[in-house]
Amino acid sequence: MPSYDFVVGEKYTRADVYRICEVPLEKQKGEWLTGYRVYEGRYFIFCTVGGAGRTGDDHGNHFIDEDLLWHGKSKSHVGQKSIINLLATSSEVFVFYRSHDREPFTFAGLGTPKIIKETQPVEVLWSFSNVQVPASLPEEVSEPEKFIEGSVKTIMVNAYERDPKARQKCIDHYGYTCVVCGFEFEKVYGALGKSFIHVHHLKPLGEIGKAYEVDPMEDLRPVCPNCHAMLHRREPALSIEELKTHLKNQ
Repeated sequence: MPSYDFVVGEKYTRADVYRICEVPLEKQKGEWLTGYRVYEGRYFIFCTVGGAGRTGDDHGNHFIDEDLLWHGKSKSHVGQKSIINLLATSSEVFVFYRSHDREPFTFAGLGTPKIIKETQPVEVLWSFSNVQVPASLPEEVSEPEKFIEGSVKTIMVNAYERDPKARQKCIDHYGYTCVVCGFEFEKVYGALGKSFIHVHHLKPLGEIGKAYEVDPMEDLRPVCPNCHAMLHRREPALSIEELKTHLKNQ
């Protein structure tokens, strides 16, 4: 089978997907517009998160941390052949999402079913090996060599490109413990919390305004979501040491 060159976090229209997958004109549209489609042995999911899709129905799709809670078509269930094949361990599932109807989709990555509920419609929690999902904090990077970050690209608003390798380099160096309060998710939540942490940019990308070379050890720090939010309670953001001192004084 051919290899499809989709980039996690990048935006694609269905026309882009047709072009990249070399879908003949006579095989376009149709089932491609229904939410999920199998093509050349691979599965493609197109969904709306946080609102209604093109049919006007809100299925409740949303991200839980880096996983996507997704619902199938209204009458879908785990006994359907199409759902059985979609959820098979051998299936390659390309997952695309968007927040509003008619806007391009963002490629979430190759999905692996993490939790499957026997509901109607079927409910699946998808996890992704290389995920880049919407972040509530602008400098939370998704996941020396040189890492280039900060190149402005226009979507609906200006956003700043992030190199997912920079996140992992930071974590490889500092670990999954919050550098402010010392919280470690795996110690508290067990397997559920394994490998979970936010990564904080010491200098927000929005203040830089142009591409620059990121040093994952110098420019990034792992922090828990609570401390990450507290760092941004002030503008400009508090420093790591300032928040540590504030926490100690409490």
